[in-house]
Amino acid sequence: MTTVPITETAAPLLELLDLAGVAVFAISGALLAAARRQTLVTFIFFAVVTGVGGGTARDLLIGAPVFWMGENRILLVCLAAALIVWLSPRRLWRGRALLWFDAAGLATYSAFGAAKGLAFGVAPLPAIAMGVLTACLGGIIRDVLAGEPSILMRAELYVTAAALSAAMVVGLLLLGAAPPLAGGIAAMAGFALRAGAIARGWKLPAYRR
Repeated sequence: MTTVPITETAAPLLELLDLAGVAVFAISGALLAAARRQTLVTFIFFAVVTGVGGGTARDLLIGAPVFWMGENRILLVCLAAALIVWLSPRRLWRGRALLWFDAAGLATYSAFGAAKGLAFGVAPLPAIAMGVLTACLGGIIRDVLAGEPSILMRAELYVTAAALSAAMVVGLLLLGAAPPLAGGIAAMAGFALRAGAIARGWKLPAYRR
């Protein structure tokens, strides 16, 4: 098995990356509830499901303790995200706010998910898959519960951006890069690709046969 150790110096920074991913995904879940003019309870539910859905599946698959079960702060972050959206003026969340927050969560969480997979002895290719799963599953669950067309059914770059971020962090870690540096570079690359898809409509070619 390929194991990339997480040093005591790097661990807090990677935990911060994890919290950032949870926060932006939780905000994206609350934003969808706002778009549907739901109650505060629904805001919180969507924030929690979107924030922890992908990470929960990842931890179960790699045999790690489920990351939000042993502490309060993860759910508190989700609760805070829901309250921030609930209490903020609606004009702040108009337009493509949901897409941009989702893009930030996608890039951050795919990098963290892949790095955590490596740290738990997952081989490089499955670690990349864990990164993609971590980044995409929460948003998929959010869309299904809201009756929204899943982003997976659109041609625009989404999973590809998550895969880029996950693959870059795995490659950089295997080359000996420091985890915070590898995570930061990978997250920025994934976000840049997803941003291009949002702003310029970049997409993969569809099946035409």
